[in-house]
Amino acid sequence: MTRAIIVRHGQSTYNTEKRIQGRTDASKLTEKGRNDASFVGKALSNISFNAIYSSPLQRAKETADIISHSFAINSEQSIVAQTSDKLLEIDLPLWERMLSAEVKQKFPEDYRIWQEQPHQLQMLVKDGDGSREHFPVLALYEQARQFWQDVLSRHQGETILIVGHNGINRALISTALGISPSRYHSIQQSNCGVSVLNFSGGLGEPVQLESMNQTQHMGEILPSLRPNHQGVRLLLIRHGETEWNRQGKFQGQIDVPLNDNGRLQAQKAAAFLKDVAVDFAVSSPMLRPKETAELILQNHPGVKLELQDGFREISHGLWEGKLESEIEQEFPGELHRWRTLPTEVQMPAGENLQQVWERSIAAWQSTIQAALANQLQTGIVVAHDATNKTLLCHILGLSSENFWNFRQGNGAVSVIDYPLGLSGLPVVQAMNITAHLGGGVLDKTAAGAL
Repeated sequence: MTRAIIVRHGQSTYNTEKRIQGRTDASKLTEKGRNDASFVGKALSNISFNAIYSSPLQRAKETADIISHSFAINSEQSIVAQTSDKLLEIDLPLWERMLSAEVKQKFPEDYRIWQEQPHQLQMLVKDGDGSREHFPVLALYEQARQFWQDVLSRHQGETILIVGHNGINRALISTALGISPSRYHSIQQSNCGVSVLNFSGGLGEPVQLESMNQTQHMGEILPSLRPNHQGVRLLLIRHGETEWNRQGKFQGQIDVPLNDNGRLQAQKAAAFLKDVAVDFAVSSPMLRPKETAELILQNHPGVKLELQDGFREISHGLWEGKLESEIEQEFPGELHRWRTLPTEVQMPAGENLQQVWERSIAAWQSTIQAALANQLQTGIVVAHDATNKTLLCHILGLSSENFWNFRQGNGAVSVIDYPLGLSGLPVVQAMNITAHLGGGVLDKTAAGAL
């Protein structure tokens, strides 16, 4: 496995001024940006890296230098960051250095396309041979693909750190997972946010997004809502651990309760979300998510828990209650198919992923519609591994064939915003936050059966 840890540069002067940075190198780190970079260094200092790659632009390069200096102090790792032009920020030559508000005013139609269909934005750019059409987002995705092709072959089985920018980091995550450039704005990258990708081989081979846009090392509970947010924020949570999770037994719809560690994980999630204003709560009716939700809601006594049958775990049918070795003996080859071609597996006397897709997405949409109708802003949805992974595929415009691309740890929190309600695309602000469970930036929860 090749692990790539992706970090966005610290807060810059242009970030605070709300200016378009693009490839201009005029923007420098602020004091907060430098401090946050040192927090990243401390948070990553227990991980052994083989290489650090950085954008050559000074806001990213300085962030990488501060992180590597922090490594030297905290873990005696001495690694010098190497710069790569493939990590340059998105190229927006006609907008660079302008305030976002100015761009909106001077280029209203282009700005609308940028917001609604970013892959279709084009700019007429002058060069030595005259003018050419430039599609900034499409060019960025091609650049990201080239970076992965260069770097993954060089670092098989190693751990690398990548320090880039908001745009290129989104493109790196999207090209790894096969997310369309039309969803460019559906992934958020905060200053000094940390994301973790695990590659089984090269680009196009199986890959897992372990976590995305973690900001807890800077003392930030969750990424902040955007200023124009008029919609709903959903905190998608996986239930705490059960004894069967720990043993690697398939649970499915057998109603296994939380074990002591699972209750502790739920209590830690409750403490983590204590100061978040929660307006509504929905859970799968099964014991393990219901108890997780109830423990979280002890800090939000005015919120009533609603149970939604559509959020139940996948029915594994005759696999339920069995260990992997027992399933392999009774249904030879089917576990491998489930891990590699999940959409083609019909669980014996159980469900397939299409059935989980239909019921969980219907429950998700009705939860959002009810929140919008009642003008509720932030809610928790507590469900299961397969349910959550299916929902994440839907949210990012992927099919259920991408089911295994997402990790969901016991007690983990993901943050999904619908800033324009159901009329606009959702934004995954963060995914699989497990820092509150004590493992740092890496997910240390049980990786057992569903």
